[in-house]
Amino acid sequence: MTIPIYQIDAFASTLFEGNPAAVCPLPRWLPDDLLQAIAAENNLSETAFFVPESQGYRIRWFTPTSEVDLCGHATLATAFVIFHILQTQRDHVEFASRSGKLTVEQEGDWLVMNFPAQPPVPCEPPEMLIRAFDKSPVECLKAEDYLVVFEDETDVKALQPDLSMLKQLDLRGVIITAPSQSHDFVARFFAPKLGVPEDPVTGSAYTQLAPYWTHRLGARRFHARQVSARGGELLCELRGDRVFIFGKAVPYLQGTITVPG
Repeated sequence: MTIPIYQIDAFASTLFEGNPAAVCPLPRWLPDDLLQAIAAENNLSETAFFVPESQGYRIRWFTPTSEVDLCGHATLATAFVIFHILQTQRDHVEFASRSGKLTVEQEGDWLVMNFPAQPPVPCEPPEMLIRAFDKSPVECLKAEDYLVVFEDETDVKALQPDLSMLKQLDLRGVIITAPSQSHDFVARFFAPKLGVPEDPVTGSAYTQLAPYWTHRLGARRFHARQVSARGGELLCELRGDRVFIFGKAVPYLQGTITVPG
């Protein structure tokens, strides 16, 4: 069988920035091992698959090695495909997912995702984490990931963690963050245990970052930059128990793949 495939640069205003995601619309769910094999073959940090449901779509996300509960940039990429290619009359879409209901709306050039907030709680930094960065953080918190706070954005940009040590940690991944001169804050994200050594821009991380920076700075809306090699810009805003994440996207590739089926 043939499956359409789109590759979208999410959290980007121009090509070759932000985070590339593969998007595959399906008429029905395929076996999980086939979905995982497609994601491994794509070899991007995430491949999103979605099928129609009564109120919208159900969406699932796979890294090259495993399925995950929530992914921001691939959701943004999927909404872009729906709004700009598949159903151009739409400006709102609802997804059912393993993390509950997710919505995306189009507001001008921005796509706005409505995700559940994941407020991190303070914790002692694991010894393996400190050894991996070879630098003690200002704070360490945790939710779905470890959230590690450093004093300055130069620390976040310069750190080169030992990924073999991060791979041994118990949570999904590690977010590092610091205040910034040009933005409200900067961040990076590492998830080597999921086959993603460093993710270029990680929408789901901001469900943890927005509550943290709201508590620290007293504001609710932030202009952030993920300072990976590709880099990416976004806005995020805490509203009650939800985080609204604003991003742009650019299409790169459109084609078909052929799989058993």
